Amino acid sequence: MKHNLTVKGKRDLKLINRALEDGDPKAYNELMKLYRDPLYFMLYEKVGDQELAKDLTIESLGKAFKKLHLYTANYAFSTWLYTVARNHCIDYFRKNKLPTISIDNMMVSDDGKRNTFNLISKDLNPDQLMEKQQRIAILRQIVDQLKPNYRELVKLRYFKELSYGEIADKLDVPLGTVKAQLHRSREQLFKIMSGLKDTY
Repeated sequence: MKHNLTVKGKRDLKLINRALEDGDPKAYNELMKLYRDPLYFMLYEKVGDQELAKDLTIESLGKAFKKLHLYTANYAFSTWLYTVARNHCIDYFRKNKLPTISIDNMMVSDDGKRNTFNLISKDLNPDQLMEKQQRIAILRQIVDQLKPNYRELVKLRYFKELSYGEIADKLDVPLGTVKAQLHRSREQLFKIMSGLKDTY
């Protein structure tokens, strides 16, 4: 049974339904525009590094869109989305052997209520697999709007999940160049994700 949603919750649910049912890129862009900055600041508070927080923000949004079919309106979309991002942040800490925070502390909503739900994915049926592929295709369409030199960097970083050093080796360019160009490509990507027209 659905809980009573706030006005914001109902707005989000409409966007989610448009995204899932129609594959509407504008719905995805609107969700990105609404939650990109709050996610970034939450993650920045956790990691204390602007560039890393931007990486984690983009990666978290990508994961959330791939899992969007798992969201149910029993709780606010923002709570679900923040949990995806926090869990991704914990995964990063674990992968890099950094100090972690108890997962129990990660399951608290904006109003302080503790939620008991998980994000364990089940095997996808053919329809769900097709929906997932459509969502990934939309994300790739967004990336394809980047300038060609940035596009390759973003694909290596976010689709192939290569490290900065691995990208530098693969492209045979200095590590500093990779970091600088990825910074600029992220800024361009954020603008596209927010539905803003390029001003380059």
